[in-house]
Amino acid sequence: MVGQDISRGLRGYLGAKADSVFERITAGIPWRDFRKMLRGDPPDRPNPRLKPHSESFWLHIKPTYYHESVTRFTHTFRLGLLSTYLFVVELITGLILMIWYAPTPERAYADMVRLLSNVPFGQLMRDIHRLGAEAMVIVVVLHMFRTFLTGSYKKPRQFTWLTGVVLLIATLFLSFSGYLLPWDQLAFWAVTIGTSMAEASPTPPGAGWIGTALFGTSDWVGQFINLLLRGAPDIGAGGLLRFYLLHVIFLPLVVIFFFFFHYYKVVHFGISLPAREEEVGQDTANRVPADKRRYYLMDVAIDEIALLSVVTFVLVAAAAFFYDAKLEHIANPLKTPLHTTAPWYFYWLQGLLKIGDKVFWGLIVPGILIFLTFALPYLDYNPSRRGKDRRYALAAGFLFAAWIVVLSFMGLPLYAVQSPPAEEVVQEFMPEEGVGPIREIPWSELEIGVYDTRTFQGSVPYSELERVILEFKERIAHDPGLPDGSGIITIEAAGPGLKRIKFQIDYTDVDGKPAQFIKTFYLHESSLYWEQFTF
Repeated sequence: MVGQDISRGLRGYLGAKADSVFERITAGIPWRDFRKMLRGDPPDRPNPRLKPHSESFWLHIKPTYYHESVTRFTHTFRLGLLSTYLFVVELITGLILMIWYAPTPERAYADMVRLLSNVPFGQLMRDIHRLGAEAMVIVVVLHMFRTFLTGSYKKPRQFTWLTGVVLLIATLFLSFSGYLLPWDQLAFWAVTIGTSMAEASPTPPGAGWIGTALFGTSDWVGQFINLLLRGAPDIGAGGLLRFYLLHVIFLPLVVIFFFFFHYYKVVHFGISLPAREEEVGQDTANRVPADKRRYYLMDVAIDEIALLSVVTFVLVAAAAFFYDAKLEHIANPLKTPLHTTAPWYFYWLQGLLKIGDKVFWGLIVPGILIFLTFALPYLDYNPSRRGKDRRYALAAGFLFAAWIVVLSFMGLPLYAVQSPPAEEVVQEFMPEEGVGPIREIPWSELEIGVYDTRTFQGSVPYSELERVILEFKERIAHDPGLPDGSGIITIEAAGPGLKRIKFQIDYTDVDGKPAQFIKTFYLHESSLYWEQFTF
């Protein structure tokens, strides 16, 4: 009996201690109530699930409950949560990448190569970082568009919208500033194109004397902004360091600062309810009836954890098996790659530049668009958020989105920019930057020889090289810019583990005279382009 009493007392003592430790970890929720939360049981009275919101470091900024209507996935699609989570992913992966990187032209590219080849999981971290950055741009844009469609920018949420626009702009430039850091051809020339628009900034009337006194030229504003961004007339060590500091310090701090303003306003006013559930002109999101409350712990928390778990799995799986943040050749200021473009999320801006004057279309029009986006809550006086009452606003929004899509298409490399047809064909099969069909062929199958499309037939089943040569033959034959065209691909040894690949295209020019285009590439055995396409 004495032994049983001691045993019972010891179990009770250990159980009480374990429950005390668990309660400290959960900031006030006992184990018994935690099990009820997991089972989906209703909370006790008083509700112990509210205590962590006042005592927990992480949960005190979260609302204790939400209106059940705003917790439906199809109302917000959790886009605000996703954008915040992706920013956290960027911070974590970025801090890891910083360990192996130095922002100098002498080391940047070599550090990237070492990170991708010698650092365990270095390639995966970089792929997740790059993929997360592009996903964050998409999610933030969709979040803003969803806010517009539901009219959630209207009174009293005007300032919330303003901080959201700042976060969108900061997100775009955060991704753009990281573009230069690999110091490869793609990064160098994409950023060169982006920063060159600053040179078009006009000098205000009457301010020319300032530039004459300080810089020796009256047209000084564009040059000054360009110098401020690049640190020199051309991008070099100063520009790389500036973009690095923008990317790892200044812009993340801007995002964090405005995020807390934005989130404070979201919590203060509550997530706007579906428009059909409120009277026109009223906002009752922060007055939630007791029978409409859905507590954050654990209902909403489980939904968020499940969503973020799926997103994490997709990010890691995509980076590991599908997505590849390519590293091109080292930056060469003397060689501009064919079809160089800005990052894809600035295609619309590049499309504007193809319309006409660089100052008007590259600076004034984007400035007007940014101003109108900021001013939207103050220009739209319609108090209703219901779609049937906002036909003109919604039509304008969809027209604007369609316009951005069209401009982005116009910003593609091949729109209104056409190189000689023979050069385009070679670029397609072995681009200056990138991979292309030739580099995808395994090294062992790139057999030394001369392959003339006029006599080449191949043998079934075709090898990878034969298949590409036949495609090369068909491409030349069906190009209207290459009448009577034929091609020769010459593969020869150029050294140990090195092959020289020469393209020659013969055709008849517009004057009916014979013409020829020749371009030579070198391919090293250790480049391993082909291994990127075998899973």
